[in-house]
Amino acid sequence: MLRYGIINKSKLSFCIALGLHYLCTTKHILYRMQQKIIILDFGSQTTQLIGRRLRELDTFCEILPYNKFPHDDPSVIGVILSGSPYSVYDPEAFKVDLSEIRGKYPILGICYGAQYMSQLYGGKVEPAGSREYGRANLESFDHENPLFKGFDDNSQVWMSHGDTITAIPEGFHCIASTSKVKYAAYQADGEKLWGVQFHPEVFHSLQGTQLLKNFVVDICGSRQDWSPASFVDTTVAELKEQLGNDRVILGLSGGVDSSVAAVLLHRAIGDSLTCIFVDHGMLRKNEFRDVMNDYKCLGLNVIGVDASAKFFADLAGVTDPEQKRKIIGRDFVEVFNAEAKKQTGAKWLAQGTIYPDRIESLNITGKVIKSHHNVGGLPKEMNLQLCEPLKWLFKDEVRRVGRSMGMPEHLITRHPFPGPGLAVRILGDITPEKVRILQDADDIYIRGLRNYKVKLSGEEARRVLAAGVPADMKNGEIEVSLYDQIWQAGTVLLSTVRSVGVMGDERTYEHPVALRAVTSTDAMTADWAHLPYDFMAQVSNDIINHVKGVNRVCYDISSKPPSTIEWE
Repeated sequence: MLRYGIINKSKLSFCIALGLHYLCTTKHILYRMQQKIIILDFGSQTTQLIGRRLRELDTFCEILPYNKFPHDDPSVIGVILSGSPYSVYDPEAFKVDLSEIRGKYPILGICYGAQYMSQLYGGKVEPAGSREYGRANLESFDHENPLFKGFDDNSQVWMSHGDTITAIPEGFHCIASTSKVKYAAYQADGEKLWGVQFHPEVFHSLQGTQLLKNFVVDICGSRQDWSPASFVDTTVAELKEQLGNDRVILGLSGGVDSSVAAVLLHRAIGDSLTCIFVDHGMLRKNEFRDVMNDYKCLGLNVIGVDASAKFFADLAGVTDPEQKRKIIGRDFVEVFNAEAKKQTGAKWLAQGTIYPDRIESLNITGKVIKSHHNVGGLPKEMNLQLCEPLKWLFKDEVRRVGRSMGMPEHLITRHPFPGPGLAVRILGDITPEKVRILQDADDIYIRGLRNYKVKLSGEEARRVLAAGVPADMKNGEIEVSLYDQIWQAGTVLLSTVRSVGVMGDERTYEHPVALRAVTSTDAMTADWAHLPYDFMAQVSNDIINHVKGVNRVCYDISSKPPSTIEWE
């Protein structure tokens, strides 16, 4: 059976996004709300997950650098201090002055945030005898404390730290412990100030969402009045004000992000929007044709450009994944620019950029994790301003917005697909024949996922329904496809490898393919999907029998981290 939403913490990219996305002052906010939670970022990769959980609670939040608290913002109702890759006693560790925050707002420190506050106010933080990473259980906690309202005895939490609080400050008291961590949680006496050494934002903390709800709703007083519909109304109004009667060009990819952005923009400015869909030749099988038909049904003005010959020519002999990305990004801009120039009077370029795109493209060190051509800036010669209506949303939020606008479900539930397409799913150089092999194998895999139905009940059914998967409950059960239960699936061609096989009365010397399927909520972390054995057997058999050039099928059972979702 599949597992859902498994989150692992990593220092894969320490200080991720710090200073990158913090242009969001009041005038930049897409959600005009009277209340907000401020998350002060100390560089943890899971900072974004905290934000995700708060948005799931229909509460707006802003992620800001640890030293950029908006003291003059009357809409702030609470503060969360994030984790960090640093130790609090490191000379380079991020430190913040809390003197104007403590006592004015409820505060929750998570991991590093809890350790920092403990040390700041006179407690003690030391290296743990052994690093504590993984599941733990609250052997004791204060059932009367509002932070733990509704918690079950022995509740599972997720620890991820090499340091531990060995003494809390005077005037503080312990409210939870595990077998290895005495001060798993604490509170300042008579104050709305808490610290927890575990991570409530990850799904391994089974009641982590409950803890965050207790803090945000019960303690801070959130009215939980954000909704996809309110986002649409607010964003449409802002787009009308921002764009006026200007003409806008949108680069479509065929995925849910750019599709939702297109429908949102069309609702705001109508025929002033022109969409361009560039086919680089490395889309899924028949995807260019199918997507163009979908866009026409949505009433969008879409120009399709088949530029596959150019992309294949420029990628000839290139094997490095990052170089492939850069070439495809450059060629995309060139092709797009040439077509855009034909659209006279255009003043804006719109893109379906979402929050994870921006997070993964740059960190505080300035080092690129992986490049995204849609966040790399615009050529000066285009002379267009940039419009990104979804840039603060996570993928599942984009889907919620799409549903609220009545978009077809098959568009909304499409799995994420990399911008460079199958180019980063082919190990080695790119040729039309290798793309053909991968397209055929991938088509069998994806169709198989869509056609294989599974009945779920109880907690598993609840989780799937909570994720927005369309399904009707009958007799306590729902029936959904494997495709709708997983976050992303794809096929990788190991074109640099040839394996010996036996087909008929002779040996073959052909390529293996690797199947990949993961569960996630935001792509920041992911776990491999536990697909049924009979499904795997059938797909493997179908691929080997029907795809010339493949004689072996493997399944990738690595999680992110340490592995990425793509083989890049």
